[in-house]
Amino acid sequence: MTVTAAMVKELRDSTGAGMMDAKKALTETDGDMQAAVDWLRTKGLAKAAKKADRVAAEGLVGVSVKDGRGVAVEINSETDFVGKNADFQSLVREITKLALETGESIDVLKSTHLNGEPVETVIQNAIARIGENMTLRRMHVLDGDTVVSYVHNAATEGMGKIGVLVALKGDAAKAQAIGKQFAMHIAATSPLALSEASLDPVVVERELAVQTAKALEENAASAKPKPEAVIQNNIIPGRMKKFLSEVTLLGQAFVINPDVTVEQAAKDAGVEITGFARVAVGEGIEKEKEDFAAEVAKMAQA
Repeated sequence: MTVTAAMVKELRDSTGAGMMDAKKALTETDGDMQAAVDWLRTKGLAKAAKKADRVAAEGLVGVSVKDGRGVAVEINSETDFVGKNADFQSLVREITKLALETGESIDVLKSTHLNGEPVETVIQNAIARIGENMTLRRMHVLDGDTVVSYVHNAATEGMGKIGVLVALKGDAAKAQAIGKQFAMHIAATSPLALSEASLDPVVVERELAVQTAKALEENAASAKPKPEAVIQNNIIPGRMKKFLSEVTLLGQAFVINPDVTVEQAAKDAGVEITGFARVAVGEGIEKEKEDFAAEVAKMAQA
């Protein structure tokens, strides 16, 4: 029997399985929809689909570095318990290593084979095996003369709650020595960009609008208002300078020595920071509010 696109869509809608899995199920069962559903269930794929609407905001970030290239990969799970699971940690380690080898986009990584199957299928199998929804959410590849990595709140070697990569130019030994300190700084301060030049213009425009409105409002309410020229030429630029020093890596005060900026600390060490990446687990995901007892109950029922 010919498997049509409409049949694949129907099966996907009813089970939540991936397109290729749905097509294979229909092919294996000669187009019998119920048999295809059962086929997916026996493979654990339909079971995984039932969990797909659960928020996966926990998990781990895996980092790996080799020959001037670093990669940070975020794989999410529903609960923090899974981050301590040896099976899950092994999954993160293998996918991170594969990401370093491919050096491509997240979509390419999902379709790349790991142990004979696409990474996307490997994750679906892990969902069925471990019993929680999981997502390969994002990856960041960073290239440079020297790339240094750091993991904050490490669950085990090479993975934890925050993964940081820093690319540097200059003497390799010096870059390695101070690069770890810069990576720790980034983990702590979470800069938005390397420098003002690389900061999103939309962010700058938004902040300028806020600071302008705030300065004008404060001046209007002041018993001794300042001339508008002072507001526009001194106060607002001063506040924007402070903002840029707080959100750009090179402009921030170095946490190891707050008397100098990160840029100056790099110069003093004889190196130049050319790029960075900071990936934190669950960043930007709206998490469900759930107490600890409810989380334990969910684990017991999985």
